[in-house]
Amino acid sequence: MLSVLSVLFANAQGNVAPGFEQTNYPQFSINVAVLGNANRSNADIFFDEAERYERIGDFDGAAAMFNKAAHEYQRGKKFSRYGTALIRLSNAHLALLNYPEAEKIVLKQVLKNYTKIGSRAGQMLAYQQLGKIYLAANKLPQSLWFYTQQGILAQQLRDNHAYIESVLGIAAVKIRKKDYQLAVKDLNTAELLSKNANTAQYNQLIKNNRALIAEKHLSTKKG
Repeated sequence: MLSVLSVLFANAQGNVAPGFEQTNYPQFSINVAVLGNANRSNADIFFDEAERYERIGDFDGAAAMFNKAAHEYQRGKKFSRYGTALIRLSNAHLALLNYPEAEKIVLKQVLKNYTKIGSRAGQMLAYQQLGKIYLAANKLPQSLWFYTQQGILAQQLRDNHAYIESVLGIAAVKIRKKDYQLAVKDLNTAELLSKNANTAQYNQLIKNNRALIAEKHLSTKKG
């Protein structure tokens, strides 16, 4: 899988975009006695610290802590948690607009880890993450490909929520491509799938995307 992806995206381009402006946020010290009880691992504590940085918008700090957590999980052979920490690390770089680094983490570490432990659900999450990264970087063919792969695996795993999210990801790509009619069809599919799955958690996202399409149509007519 990794060799195929390496060939597929060998010519992918993209420079590191400037990140968020550095701000003086309060720094959290790592203190096992204060932050957790003796049963919690250092990796768990680093992970919690990373989430604290995320909540205050310090994604540089979050990236540093998720990286530490990932190394600790890997060293402790907790490969499922290692994969989770890497995905969150990739997310932090995505928030910093550092698309090449976010991509590299998933292609070179996350997929390798989930392939090694035989986690198809983990591979599906990696595909979704790559769909998000490439969409943000405006690499639309790559984004569409990975959201499609996510959907295929979601159907195989009978994961309704992941399948709905893949359809919504594909709709987002089509909106970016200005294929509004096709995007509307995908949103209708996502809405029907949500009703069949008896979940309302995607309703607002579907509504927002429909409003975005209507706004784009209106601006196009005015132009």
